Amino acid sequence: MRNTWTALLACILVLGLAAGTAEAKQGRGNGQENKQEAKASDKDRNEKSSKKDKHDEIKKNTPVAVTDDTYGESKDQKGRKGHNGYNGLLQAVENTKDKPAGAVIANLLLTKYPERLTPEQVTELELIRNSDKALTKAAELLDENGNVTDAVYMQEEAVLADVSNLDSYKKLDVFSRKAGRSSGMKLFVNGEKYDAEPINRNGTTLVPFRTASEALNAKVSWDPKEKAVTVSRNGVSVKLFVNSAKAYINGQPYSIEQPASIVDGTTMVPVRVIGEALGANVKWEPESQSVVVYEQSTISEAL
Repeated sequence: MRNTWTALLACILVLGLAAGTAEAKQGRGNGQENKQEAKASDKDRNEKSSKKDKHDEIKKNTPVAVTDDTYGESKDQKGRKGHNGYNGLLQAVENTKDKPAGAVIANLLLTKYPERLTPEQVTELELIRNSDKALTKAAELLDENGNVTDAVYMQEEAVLADVSNLDSYKKLDVFSRKAGRSSGMKLFVNGEKYDAEPINRNGTTLVPFRTASEALNAKVSWDPKEKAVTVSRNGVSVKLFVNSAKAYINGQPYSIEQPASIVDGTTMVPVRVIGEALGANVKWEPESQSVVVYEQSTISEAL
């Protein structure tokens, strides 16, 4: 996925710059034609030819986009390859840290010159490459160029880059709607979207207990006689009873606002009770109707 969006974004940057160059050339061409009509003399034609030669020379020596060719290795007078490509990328990434191009350049450095990078440089470049802000801007660029589906995939990368940033989920929902994907309530656990759809019951969000628990790598069990759900992880055990406002966390009784219930054969449990008891953060993003569950360790790994 990383190589796919890098190549795609690089192509868009090329096309965008090429379009701007073409427009600028057209504007210059019209101005020169008007000037030629007004003053059709040998002197003007010679000046025009001289300017064109200079422009072609500048264009020949000017990089067109953020690609391998832009920062490719140069050759000295004897034709030997140098390392201006590596140094050029290092300089360029400093100026584009929070831009889509920054993520592209950082990825090129990490994949093309890994042996030349210090551990500190690798850490910094990975932060730039995985920056949720840079990835969101890249997704916006894809969307502006009509690649809505690819914008969705790019924004999914942005969500994973910082699972606690609720704005990323809102942006993902905008792109998803434009791509014709289904809306409604959604469940995200550590940045990953799950097919199981949550429900709202009297202001409390319920999710399929098995989906949410297994997403957090917790053990789950069902007692048919008691109609009780037990979820346990890292020495913490949560026990809920269907249609009962009573719950037990490590054997201690707790009252909950909305009990677990069975909906269409699926046992649904209050996500906040399960998530927070197991040490996760549970957030609600209203615009995208997203239930966001994440662990602090996930954020630390992303950073």
